[in-house]
Amino acid sequence: MARKPGLLLPLMLLLFGPVPARSFGQLPLILNTWPFKNATMAAWKTLAAGGSALDAVESGCATCEQQQCDGSVGFGGSPDESAETTLDAMIMDGTTMNVGAVGDLRRIKNAIGVARKVLEHTTHTLLAGEAATKFAESMGFINEDLSTNVSQALHSDWLARNCQPNYWKNVIPDSSKYCGPYKPPTILKRDGIAYEDTAHSYSHDTIGMVVIHKMGNIAAGTSTNGDSPIPGSGAYADDMVGAAAATGDGDILMRFVPSYQAVEYMRKGENPTTACEKVISRIQKYFPKFFGAVICANMTGSYGAACNKLSTFTQFQFMVYNPLKSEPTEEKVDCI
Repeated sequence: MARKPGLLLPLMLLLFGPVPARSFGQLPLILNTWPFKNATMAAWKTLAAGGSALDAVESGCATCEQQQCDGSVGFGGSPDESAETTLDAMIMDGTTMNVGAVGDLRRIKNAIGVARKVLEHTTHTLLAGEAATKFAESMGFINEDLSTNVSQALHSDWLARNCQPNYWKNVIPDSSKYCGPYKPPTILKRDGIAYEDTAHSYSHDTIGMVVIHKMGNIAAGTSTNGDSPIPGSGAYADDMVGAAAATGDGDILMRFVPSYQAVEYMRKGENPTTACEKVISRIQKYFPKFFGAVICANMTGSYGAACNKLSTFTQFQFMVYNPLKSEPTEEKVDCI
């Protein structure tokens, strides 16, 4: 039986009191990472046309895939070491707690659409690699090259910089100076290599989206060129509480399941802003220089966000649309 979050609101307010809110509890709510306004508008139009929260998340993320938001979502985005662009996406239904996700999806442009099919037509949570591609083809998606002149140029430039940056460590040859192939130092004894952040030009990456329907149904989803399809890491939703989505260094973020953790903080009574800040602070203890941000919304439509402060990343921009606003609005939060 589907849960009815509307019946829980009076009890929640009785137990925890009014929740500090930017949105003053107005529903429906669209909330997404980064100033991807067209994605926000697409999700809103889907709701206005009678679509569900899941429909709105799919529509919003698909818009970013089609428009290649910031060059890091959809086809032609950041290529891997072999010069191939692969896609990750997930979508979660906060009413049923069902999830559909794809990782390392190859040669299929509409990753969020495939994730939705995983949710609706399988008992799986996540399909990856060629298995995800074969599934997509069986669902009618077109197999096509995801590379573009831009992505090929990015890979050529990366090779010219001796494959910098990369994610290898403790290998031979020295991954901080040379390209691979790499092997573990099983023969030569080498001094330990201290961890040092490689300089990055931090920019937008994953689109993470949270949608709360006027009837209280909640959905969340993500789409990117990597590291977002893990439920609880990229996004998480629960009609009885709210939802969250994360963006940034997915390899670090997934170790802390930040979206799940943010929802659990809200379940315990924290307002969305505080829940987001607590998630960031928890990761900071182990990785003070990590790149990341989280958006959070509770079941009343209150929302917040937080990010980790770096020398090149001091503010995080996100989009909001609710009945109090005449159009999608970009908001900013100072990183902590």
